[in-house]
Amino acid sequence: MIARLFNKPGISRGELLVHLRNSWAMSWPMIFIMFFDFLINLTDVYIAGRLGKEVQASVGFVSQVYFIFIVVANALTVGTVSTISKLSTSGDENALRTTVYSVLTSTIVSGFFLSIGGFLLSGPVISTLGVPQAVKEFGIPLVEVYACGLVFHYFLITTNGILRAHRMVKQSMITMACVCGINLALNFTLVFNTPLGFRGIALSTALSYLAGALINAIHVKKLFTGARRFSIEIVRKVARIGWPAGMVQVMWQLGSAVLFIILSKLPENNIEVLAAFTNGLRIEAAIFLPAFAFNMANAVVVGNLIGAGRKADAFRGGMTTAAIGVGIITVLTAIVVLQARSFSSFLSGNETVIGESVRYLYISMASEPFMAWAVITGGALSGAGDTRGIMKIVVFSQWAVRLPMAYLLGIVAGLGPVAVWWSMNASIFVHFVLITRRYLRGKWVDYA
Repeated sequence: MIARLFNKPGISRGELLVHLRNSWAMSWPMIFIMFFDFLINLTDVYIAGRLGKEVQASVGFVSQVYFIFIVVANALTVGTVSTISKLSTSGDENALRTTVYSVLTSTIVSGFFLSIGGFLLSGPVISTLGVPQAVKEFGIPLVEVYACGLVFHYFLITTNGILRAHRMVKQSMITMACVCGINLALNFTLVFNTPLGFRGIALSTALSYLAGALINAIHVKKLFTGARRFSIEIVRKVARIGWPAGMVQVMWQLGSAVLFIILSKLPENNIEVLAAFTNGLRIEAAIFLPAFAFNMANAVVVGNLIGAGRKADAFRGGMTTAAIGVGIITVLTAIVVLQARSFSSFLSGNETVIGESVRYLYISMASEPFMAWAVITGGALSGAGDTRGIMKIVVFSQWAVRLPMAYLLGIVAGLGPVAVWWSMNASIFVHFVLITRRYLRGKWVDYA
């Protein structure tokens, strides 16, 4: 298969430069988009830390629960990007406009009903989970407010995907810059200067998503001008590609929630460890989110090339984007290792939390380049429509490796949080091996 894809004697310097230029043109705005997303999450954690370790731990746990509710939007977006990125280079304008209109309609309807469901069900669900009582007391009001903004977040996620698939990624970047700035200003205003208190963290995020949705509505309106036909067939096609990605989101977020529960079972300093894990994840996001930026850029690059019938170039382009991403993320990893204590101290004033955050970062950084490669090459597979293969690999690495190891070593064997951190690394190494094997086989280019 690889021989068929590389049927030329070799790739010329000019071809390599074209791949590098195309990959970077999509990737650098995505890096800024994910950086703005990172700042939104970091602001929430920072403000929560100013209010106490219980609020900070609650924000971390609620973020895991909340993202379970946005799984439909994420799934639709994966299918949308794969479909639209191919249509945008195929020349079929009618199908392209109908797809945009149909996807947006589905997003608004599903987001509305899931906002209602999230508001009504999130409290009872959290009440039944085995997390500390302090986390429940702060977490339930927070998640109820977050749920009210779910429909706006749905629309924002999907329209960002549509703009990305049209290679209008700079417009999406501007939108997310506005969302980030609004969230930052509202957090400091509502939390510290109104009676809302900690609830202002969630309300600030919801209102910033509303603003982003309105901005993107202006950008995407012209993309379906003249198209008022809703196609259930197109929605089914998008869903068929997207549902495995949705399942990955569900299983990943459930796994993260289970990991929080495992950490809460630690016999000593469980609240401090939960807060440290929350802070560590936010710091790690400085690396993790750029990896997903390259993932999403790779999906568009590969989808565009496959739509144009250039499968060999799609294979090469995916590898090129991954190589760029791994290089950048390796540099970021070194920075985090060198500044681990400074970053941790910024997010918390509790010495126990700081110490455990630093230890988490030292351990987790060992796997970051492998994580980056796995995530970015996975974006290429996603752009081609091979989402089921990604689903199998991610679910296996988390539920068959990470969680059993974390529980057995961290709780049963009594090795504590360090064992949990190394269990996370082990699952990333497994993910890296399996996704690389699938990519190099090359069969995914024929999923189009």
